Order: sequence, then structure tokens, then C-alpha cells
Amino acid sequence: MTQTIDPVTPSPSLLRTAGLPYFVIAFVARLPFAMMVVGVLTVVVSARGSMSLGGLNSAAVGAGTACFGALLGAAADRFGQRRVLLTLAAANAAMLVAFAVVTYSDAPDAAVLAVAFGIGATAPQVAPMSRSRLVTLITERMSPDRRSRTLSSTMAYESAADECVFVIGPFVVGLLASALAPWAPLAGAAVLTVLFVGAFALHPSGRLVSASRGPSGAAPSPVRELFRARLLVVVTGIFGVGAFFGTMLTSLTSFMADRGVAEEAGLLYGIMGIGSAAFALGVAFLPTTFSLRARWATFSAILLAGSLLLFVVDDVPGMIGALALLGIGIGPTLVTQYSFGATRSPAGRTATVMTMLGSGVIVGQSLGSAVTGEVAEHAGTPVALMLPAVAAAIVATAGAVNWFLTASEPRSPRPDASPVSS
Repeated sequence: MTQTIDPVTPSPSLLRTAGLPYFVIAFVARLPFAMMVVGVLTVVVSARGSMSLGGLNSAAVGAGTACFGALLGAAADRFGQRRVLLTLAAANAAMLVAFAVVTYSDAPDAAVLAVAFGIGATAPQVAPMSRSRLVTLITERMSPDRRSRTLSSTMAYESAADECVFVIGPFVVGLLASALAPWAPLAGAAVLTVLFVGAFALHPSGRLVSASRGPSGAAPSPVRELFRARLLVVVTGIFGVGAFFGTMLTSLTSFMADRGVAEEAGLLYGIMGIGSAAFALGVAFLPTTFSLRARWATFSAILLAGSLLLFVVDDVPGMIGALALLGIGIGPTLVTQYSFGATRSPAGRTATVMTMLGSGVIVGQSLGSAVTGEVAEHAGTPVALMLPAVAAAIVATAGAVNWFLTASEPRSPRPDASPVSS
């Protein structure tokens, strides 16, 4: 029997479709990922007494995620998120516990690095998976006239949630490490991974597979669609955002260390984070006439202008002002890039694209942190403070290229059929 739907009846909101518990679970499930890099650094420095080795292990976590993130997204697209995430939750929790054990043992440094890489390789990609899940709900369960605004609001919320988690994560690591033991943050991350990533996987939305996938799980779009210029320019731009995060935090730490208060770098960085989250949420209220490509060009220009101010900053109040301006630029830029990723995802490959973008941020952040740390140590803080401008220039240049690649911009996500379960 064919069921007809009254076209006048409005489709339910995304909050009603996904349910409030979904957003709570998805938020907390991101926390272990935000704790991993700082937690690994804390344990290594405490157990092995080497800041250099700690930095290498943090980079190894990022490298593991970069190497396997997109592959995990492709697996989720093909088989559904539930089975992929349940496997990753168990594997990642085991890796976190194993890392603490190996680090405090007599195992060689190479073994510690190998386990750190394993932590990154098995890291559940909750943020990209959540974006993919919500994009699928928007494109396949909402009426076309509501998709554009809902997609913009959703990407704004997701980016703000990421910002909040990456402020809370290091704070929780510091709290657990100082109150209990250096290994406690990793143990806590393992528990949260099992409980909340598991709950995220078992949520009813975890069974959704795009309707554009065939019965075998194969996507109708070829893999080469992932390497089209219109998508790669977004990956390049979001890599620049990640590089900006890495260069900014590391150069800011060096700036504050020169003044004898390196531990306050996180507080100042939080100024940018709060502003970024607030303006990311504000994107949802921008008029649809302010196109995506115009948003990228505008806010990346603000980001570049703020980073150029770092060349002349010589005191803390000046740094606070520069960070406030940078927060205005970075949040909306990131939201816009994820919106482009959603609208340009090949049919049936949304999770793959979202994990590609997430991995781009991580690779950029890891590379930016490593390079800036070396520059700060050997060339000094003033030179290190120039590197955020280099990263911002990558973002702005990618935005300019995107402007010319975007002949006609879609006003709503790609329409697909109704979802099916795996």
C-alpha cells in the first residue's frame, strides 16, 4: 500500500527528529578525543621526563587519526556507523589503558610511540560522524524549503560544540592529573569512550545509512568524486584552519612563557575559543543572501587581519585584542567550510567527507604545533607569532580559489531519498 503525505504538513524539527538525548550524548562522546592529545603529553612527561618525547607522542596520535580517519568514515558510509563505532570504542579504550601501562614500563620509546599512533588510529570520529548523521537526517527527512537554514544552524552548533569540548577537555585533563595521578585522564577517557561513544553508536540514528547506498552498501558515486577540485579546496582550507589552531596556541604559549606565565596561555587562548564559539553559533542567523562563498571570503579576511596584528603585539592587553578579533574570523569560517563539505559530498559518502575534513583539521593542528615549537625554540617568539598569519593566508587563499570554483552555489543540501537501516 502506498502512503500519501499531506504536503501542507510541516516536517518535524531536527531537534525533534534526532531527540534531545542525542545531542547530549554526542557532546559528551566528543570529550575523550579532546582529552587524548593533552593526556598523552601529560603521561609521557610525568613518566619519562621528556617534553620532546611527549610532543612526539602527541604528534603520533594526530598522525594515526590522519592516516585512518577517512578510512573509518568510508567504512561507516558502507556498513553504517553503529558497528564501526562499537568496534572503535572497545579498541580505543584498550589503547588508552595500554598506553598508560607501556609508558610507565621499561618498554622502549618506540613502543610508546607505536601505541600513541594506535590511539589516534582507533579514535572514534564522533564529531564528523555526528555531522554526517545530522546531514543525512536533514537531507532525507526534512522538506526542501527548510534544509538550507537547518543545515546552516546545524553546522554552527556542531562547530560551537567542538570549540567548547576542546576548551573543556584540557581542563578536565589538568583536573584529573593534579587531583589523582598523571595517568588518570587517560583512564577517564577510556571510561567515557566505552560509555558515551557506545551510547552514541547505539542511538537509533546510528543505524541510518544514506538511501543513496545500494543493498550491498556500495555508493552510487565513484571514489574519484572525492578528489574533485570543489571538494579538495574545502579540505585545503580546513587544513589551514587546523594549522592556525596549532600555530596560534604554540606561539601564544611561547609569548606567555617569555613573560614567566606560560601556564596562563590556555586562559588567553580561551578568549579566542569563546569568541569563536559565539560567532559560530551566530552564523545560523546570517541571511541566506549572504552566500557561503562570500562568508568564507569575508571571515577568512578577518582571520588574516587579526593574525597580522600579532606582528606588532608586545604586551598582554594587545594580545587579548588580537585574539578577540581572531575569534570573530575563525568560528564562522569553520562553520562555512563544513557547510560546503555537506553540500558537496558525493552521494552516499557524507561520513567519508566529514572525516576527511576532521582529519584535515587534525593534520594541520599537529603540523602547525610541531613547526611552531621548533621555530619558537630556535628563532624566538616574534618569528613564531608570524606563523598564524601563514596559516590564515592558506585559509584565505583557499577561500579565493573557492570563490572562482563556485559558479552557482546550492541553497540547500543535496536532496536524497528516505534513509534505510543497516
